Order: sequence, then structure tokens, then C-alpha cells
Amino acid sequence: MYGFSITLDCGFDEASQKVTEALAAEGFGVLTEINVKAVMKKKLDKDMPGYTILGACNPQLASQAIDADPDAGLLLPCNVLVREEADGKTTVAFMDPEAVLKLAEAPQMAEVAAEARARLLRVREAMK
Repeated sequence: MYGFSITLDCGFDEASQKVTEALAAEGFGVLTEINVKAVMKKKLDKDMPGYTILGACNPQLASQAIDADPDAGLLLPCNVLVREEADGKTTVAFMDPEAVLKLAEAPQMAEVAAEARARLLRVREAMK
């Protein structure tokens, strides 16, 4: 598996706000926000449910990763997906840093990945 998720019994906007707040509590900021729904409408005239990719970054962990491997930026930031479901619920999915950062061969990367994963798991738990 390359990620883990939680399904919330709330709307898309509320779930987006909850995950952003929970990420901040664990030291993550949102560097990028890609509104895939809007892009698909604009580029393909395709309607779809809410679908946003958040590029979450913990500066301390990112710095450690880049120090361990200068090319680590290719594997950053941690993506968080907020996806509107047909039943009105919202799924929030998290990229598993351990699955992604194991692509880097630097030995220090495993420690950074484990810490990032632990923090993202706490974000998921905070959303229950």
C-alpha cells in the first residue's frame, strides 16, 4: 500500500478544513492545493465530485530529508487527498511517507519517513 485513509461523515469543505487544522497541529503546512475538480471542468469540461490534492510539508522533516539526500525534493511534499463520495461523505487519504521515501537509498531517510508517517497517522486519528 502507498497510503492510508479515513472516511468522514461530513461534507467536502468541512473535511478540507478539518484536515488542514489537524495537519497544522502536527507541524505540517499546506504548500500547494490542487483543485482537480476545477481543473477537469476548465480543461475537459468534465463535471466531477470534489477532489483536492494538498501538498503538506513539515519543514523540519523536509529539511532532514533533503540533508540526507539532496534529490529528496522529488519525493516531497506529502500528498493528502480530499475526495467527495457519492453518499455525501468525504474520504481523506494520506500518502504513506515510508512507501515513498524508501525509494531514496540514504539510510537516514527511514527515520524521517517513520516520523512523517507517525505524524500523518496522528492527523488521521484526530479527524475521527
